[in-house]
Amino acid sequence: MTDFPHYLLEGYGQYKGKTYTRLQEDYENLAIYGQEPKVMVISCCDSRVTPEGIFHAGPGELFVVRNVANLVPPFENDLGTHGTSAALEYAVTALKVEHIVVMGHCKCGGVQAFRESGGKLGQTGQFVGPWIKLLEPAAISLACTPVEPNDDPQLGMEYAGVRQSLNNLMTFPFVEKQVKQGQLKLHGAWFDIGSGELRIMDGETKRFEPATDFLKGELEEDAKA
Repeated sequence: MTDFPHYLLEGYGQYKGKTYTRLQEDYENLAIYGQEPKVMVISCCDSRVTPEGIFHAGPGELFVVRNVANLVPPFENDLGTHGTSAALEYAVTALKVEHIVVMGHCKCGGVQAFRESGGKLGQTGQFVGPWIKLLEPAAISLACTPVEPNDDPQLGMEYAGVRQSLNNLMTFPFVEKQVKQGQLKLHGAWFDIGSGELRIMDGETKRFEPATDFLKGELEEDAKA
């Protein structure tokens, strides 16, 4: 007998009997012709945040990379192992995605750990500590030039972390090139787990506004057209 989690086997049974059956042709085409997602999502590995579910995306529609605190490190020209950077390179140079969305979320444990440790290494684990230290420039930026008045320091850092990751994306030569050529667009987002609210970062003000406001604007534009 296997000690593989039984509830996962039951879940697979539901998937194979229902989801796969309903989308069998889509899966077969993806297997034969490969993937062509237009959007890459960089999200937190928090089990409560699922990009495919939030955006109601089907198989092959999103290229997703998840890590602690949905961080994008700055470009480093060395031979180290860089998981997020590797996924980014593949998405931009091979898959030719047209959009990259960095999506933060409420009550982010990685952000909380950074705030509680004060960015000091050694207090949050051998690997987690150096990783979340990537938030340090975001904390400095938030302290010096806050974008919006915010009484919640946790939320403020979650927003700042997304903005910093967007800045870091532009340190990658292949990202910068595609953005400047108009072939790639970068976006910030934030998700509230409890309420299900999605907020989108305005490209000009850098503030996060309810996605429903942007959706309403698009519907009004469609109606005028």
